[in-house]
Order: sequence, then C-alpha cells, then structure tokens
Amino acid sequence: MILRDEIFPIGQITKPHGLNGEMAFTTQSSILEDVDIPFVILEPDGLFVPFYIESVRMNTDTTGMIKLERIDSEEQAREFIGQNIYLQNMFLNEMEETEFEVEYFVGFEIIEFAKGNIGKITAVDDSTANMLFVVNHNNEEILIPVADEFITEIDHKKRRIYFTLPEGLLDL
Repeated sequence: MILRDEIFPIGQITKPHGLNGEMAFTTQSSILEDVDIPFVILEPDGLFVPFYIESVRMNTDTTGMIKLERIDSEEQAREFIGQNIYLQNMFLNEMEETEFEVEYFVGFEIIEFAKGNIGKITAVDDSTANMLFVVNHNNEEILIPVADEFITEIDHKKRRIYFTLPEGLLDL
C-alpha cells in the first residue's frame, strides 16, 4: 500500500482529451518529460494507485497530455478530472529546483535559519528584475528575494524552503 508521506504532488488532471483515455494535465515541473518515470500515482476511491505511463507530452511549460495504462476511454478518463498526479519520493533526487516554474512554490513555508518559520508563500512577484516571494508573515505581506545565495535547502516533501537571509532584510 502506498502512503501519503511516500509521495508528492506534481500536477493535476484537468480533462479528458480524445476518446482513447488520454488526459490533459497541469504541472509546475517538467519532470514527466525530462526524466524517465515509469509510472504516476492517482487516487481513485481514496487509495493511492500506480498507473504506468504509455505516453506523455508537454504542450506548454505548465500543461501537457498523458496516457496511462488501464485508462482506455473518455468515460474512464473523466473519473480522474481534478485529481492530483503524484510521484514517489524516490524521484525527488532526480529533480532539480530549476525544473520548476517558480509558482510551484506558492504554499511552501519559508523557514529562516535564525528566525524560524516566517510564513507561507502566497504569491510570486516577477514585476521587477529580481523575482520575489510574497509571504504572509504575522498577517502582513513581506517580500523575500528568490536568490540562490539565500536558499540553503528545499524540502519538497514537507513543502518548505530554508533560507539564510542577511541581517535586517525582514525588517524592511
């Protein structure tokens, strides 16, 4: 049996595509196209079930089409609309942070080395040359630069980003 703490979400089924069971999906990662992943996990009837991938192709950076074994009709595909697509944690090692669109991190917690839990990322501000995470900190919006030199670790499983920020940055 597959347990929730053994998997992580990478996308969501949005609709059937065609009559043979192919499904459209959204994602913030290109891992399905970039890495040889044999199966994904879906959650029919509240149980995590592996489905082997017959084919996958990306249409854009965040959308694609996937055909899974045992899903062979539009009617069967319809049953999975809105379901998350999961991978087993063993595939985390094959993922690089650069494979993600930055919006993937919305909802992650920001943990600062000296100050602890700062808050959750609520949005990404890319209106300036330096991209910023918008973080809800004590019911106030603060901005944290998305910069490799400040990020010490990304924990996809726990949905946390660990930072070491310069003194005073959070006080601005």
